Order: sequence, then C-alpha cells, then structure tokens
Amino acid sequence: MTEPSPKKSKMSSLGQLKNFTVVVADTGDFETMKKYKPTDATTNPSLILAAAKMPQYKDLISKALKLAVANGKTIEEQTEEAMDNLVVLFGTEILSLIPGRVSTEVDARLSFDKEASIAKAIKYIEMYEKAGIAKERILIKLASTWEGIQAAKVLEQEHGIHCNLTLLFSLYQAIACAESDVTLISPFVGRILDWHVANTDKKSFEPLKDPGVQSVTNIYNYFKKFNYKTVVMGASFRNIGEIKALAGCDLLTISPKLLEELELSNEPLTEYLTVKNGKASDLKKIEIDEAKFRWEMNEDKMANDKLSEGIRNFAADSRKLEKILTEMLNKIN
Repeated sequence: MTEPSPKKSKMSSLGQLKNFTVVVADTGDFETMKKYKPTDATTNPSLILAAAKMPQYKDLISKALKLAVANGKTIEEQTEEAMDNLVVLFGTEILSLIPGRVSTEVDARLSFDKEASIAKAIKYIEMYEKAGIAKERILIKLASTWEGIQAAKVLEQEHGIHCNLTLLFSLYQAIACAESDVTLISPFVGRILDWHVANTDKKSFEPLKDPGVQSVTNIYNYFKKFNYKTVVMGASFRNIGEIKALAGCDLLTISPKLLEELELSNEPLTEYLTVKNGKASDLKKIEIDEAKFRWEMNEDKMANDKLSEGIRNFAADSRKLEKILTEMLNKIN
C-alpha cells in the first residue's frame, strides 16, 4: 500500500499576496469571483460586453431590457437606459458575491465632459440605492483625463461618491487625482510594458525592471511620502511576475487567468511596496495645475498614446454593446 502524497505545506502565491495586498477581481464573470474570493471587483465596457454574450447572463440582459422599455420612450432613450441598467445589474450581482466594493465605469465617450460624467455617476448611485446598495460599496470609474479628474473631485467633495480613476499612465495624472482627494487610482502596468516593447529596442524586462512596475512603484512611494489618502490599485497585468513585483501595493486588480496562475504557484513573495519604503524615498513634491497637467501629458508620448488608445477602445466596446442592446430592443418593440 502506497503512502498518500504529502499535502503542500506552503501557502499559494495568491494566498501570500492577500496578506500584503487587497486582491480585486478584474472580471465580469461571477464564477471567477466565487472561486477566488476577491475582496473587491472591477468591471469595464470590455468585460461587460464579453459577459453579455454568454448564455449564463441572459436573465440579466432580459431584466435590463424590460426596465429600459418601461423607462424610455424612444429607441435611443431605451438603449441608454438598457446600458445603464445592465451596468448596475452586473454591479449588484457582483456585490452579492464579494464583501467589498465594485467599480462601475462611466461611459468612456464622456471622458472629456465633466458635467455629463458627474450626472451619469449620480444616476448610477441613485440606481444602486434603489436596489438597496449603499454608495459606500460603489466606486465610480472615470478616465484620468483632466475633465474626468475634475468630475471626480466634485463627486467626492460635494456628493460623497467614491471614485476610481482609470487609464492612468503617469505620475502627473496620479498627483492630480491625489490633490483632488480621489478615493482610488488604477495605474496600468501591462499597457505601459506593451508600449515600451512596441516602441523601444528592449523587448523583455525582469519584473522589477518592468517600466509598468516601476511606474506604479513610483506613484505608490510618492503617495506614501506625502501622506495622500488616495490609495493605489495596480491594474492591467501581462504576467504574474509583474504582480509579485508589486506585492504590498494597496490593491491589485487581477484577471482570472493570472489569479489561477497565482493560485497554482507556491513561490514565496516579497513585500516590495511598504509605507516605510515610500516615506524613505527621495522623491520631491510636485505642484500641478491644469496647464502643468496638460503640458506634462503632451510631453509623455507613452502616457498620451495609451490614454487616448484606452478611451477609444472602451468607447468602441460601449458602441458594440449599445448595438447589441438596440437590436434586442427593436425586436421587443
């Protein structure tokens, strides 16, 4: 009779990471959340578009369409209502599976319209409250344009609505958010790596030398050194090496594929990002206003390229989702 195989005594890399960092699921898939038990979750138009095509979400789509027909007169009004209802219904379902917060994204096509972004965010919060969900469990997700950051400032300071500023690629975007008392920022890692691979001679990087990892580390250290209350959630990862190199970051939002890889890995993690290290950094305080923000973004080709590209891509996915819902509404009407 053979002896049973000994159980692995080491904690998985994902388990270790949760000791240092709040893990957030970067997905609209409910089964992933049940499996990996993240604290928070975040969605975007691309994730909701993908989920909307899956048969298991048919009932949510139907509910969104029924509410749209009841609340909109024209097909255009109904389509907008269907989009808004779908976003909130997904968020509501996600919140039944996680203990923390869900990020709900304002349409990227409003990225340069401060007032429209504010109005849409308030509408989402009112819809959540009608569903019995307190605004403390919602993060309104906005693109880190100057207008998006100013919208977040109003939402945070005048309405008590917490915001997550996304598509963030530069320290100047991050500082503008922190100066506006934004709750959370989502600096992107993998997309920065993508840009450097495409636009420089260097095609691979060790995790700690990864330009995306270095960008998030720099932002984290700056925030800790100067005592900003805004927290940092690293996002958009290409491999688990990037994630491990940011262990200790306030939050990390991770795709299902990389969550699985971390769960299957037993390699020990080092807590690279700490408040102590941030405070010990030699970073200098930077003053920023609208002119400085726009100039520095203009000078940073990578940040400018990736912000513009991200807005275009999210807007394209919103249009695709809109088209699907419009076709469904035309059949109902």
